[in-house]
Amino acid sequence: MTDTELERLLADVESDKTERKQSLSDRDRVREAICAFANDLPNHQAAGVVFIGAKDDGSCAGLTVTDQLLRILADMRSDGNIVPFPSLTVQKRTLNHCEMAVVVVEPSYDPPVRFRGRVCIRVGPRRAIATSEEERRLTEKRRARDAPFDIRPVPAAAIDDLDMDLFRGAYLPASVAPEVVEGNLRTVGQQLAALRLAGAGPDIVPTVLGVLVLGKDPRAFIPGAYVQFLRLDGKELTDPVKDAAALDGPLPELVRTLEGKLGAHIETAREFASGSVDIAQPDYPMVAIQQLTRNAILHRTYEGTHAPVRISWFSDRIEILSPGGPYGQVTKANFGQPGATDYRNPHLAEAMSNLGYVQKFGVGIALAGKELEKNGNPPPEFRVEDTHVLAILRRRS
Repeated sequence: MTDTELERLLADVESDKTERKQSLSDRDRVREAICAFANDLPNHQAAGVVFIGAKDDGSCAGLTVTDQLLRILADMRSDGNIVPFPSLTVQKRTLNHCEMAVVVVEPSYDPPVRFRGRVCIRVGPRRAIATSEEERRLTEKRRARDAPFDIRPVPAAAIDDLDMDLFRGAYLPASVAPEVVEGNLRTVGQQLAALRLAGAGPDIVPTVLGVLVLGKDPRAFIPGAYVQFLRLDGKELTDPVKDAAALDGPLPELVRTLEGKLGAHIETAREFASGSVDIAQPDYPMVAIQQLTRNAILHRTYEGTHAPVRISWFSDRIEILSPGGPYGQVTKANFGQPGATDYRNPHLAEAMSNLGYVQKFGVGIALAGKELEKNGNPPPEFRVEDTHVLAILRRRS
């Protein structure tokens, strides 16, 4: 915070975002204030400030701010009295020609925050202990923040980072009935928010879904949002490379370029079953490859990793590695079984359905298996680990 912002808060004696203490004589009162600001019951979504060295009216108390005082304040973050640990900064500042210690407390992403088992809140300019109803509201705030990763906001992104021609020309018509689009008087921001591509609010902040589906450069915000393709002339990763590519872009472009690349590598044999009847027999059925690569894009984790989906095409098999292990109701034991399905990215699943990449949920593996069998390939194999899922397609003999 700037000096001007702090001085304005210091002077506002009615503010519920400030606490003033002449000294550190009562440390527990300071801890209670930190706890209350971390809970942010009024939902300001802005920091609260504790001024040490200020009187109740905001005037100077004449306190000498020492390094020891600053260390004591900083230690309040993690001394075990306030849990979960609050996010705060401690500084020595000179405001209105007065030396003070300033503690800036950010709202917690995991309320309710407790000081020695008590949930402290602000009620106007005073502190209080939360009622059961107020604790419930704080718990609901945490649950609201625990939205699926694919609809969390990407604060660094802006509407200019989205391909709005793609939105208007392809995604919006695919997601909303034509008559609804024609009669819709919503702003672009409201349309994006309604489709979960941006957060609701005066500022258009794209969500993870918005960046993945419409982002001009998704990897600028989600580093793992791409597919790494490798075609090898042999059965080992150490064999010569025939083709390699890193494929990215907004979801429609990614799927289009990926499937074009995969289709180009399918080899088709010609057989004459009887007379002059020409039967084409690909080494892999395209539908099976599509289902398993789309599954990898859909079900992978995009959070906390820079790893891409990796497709390694060997002379005898295709390996498709998707970052992130089984999720929710899906376990190592029931993976791939009928009815065992869950969605790490439920809104990305909706988007892929809108774009026609998913016709029916939960049948991708079964469909891939059916197409492989029909083409004469062995059934797909899966190696399921906590950190990834590896799908293996064997070449048709």
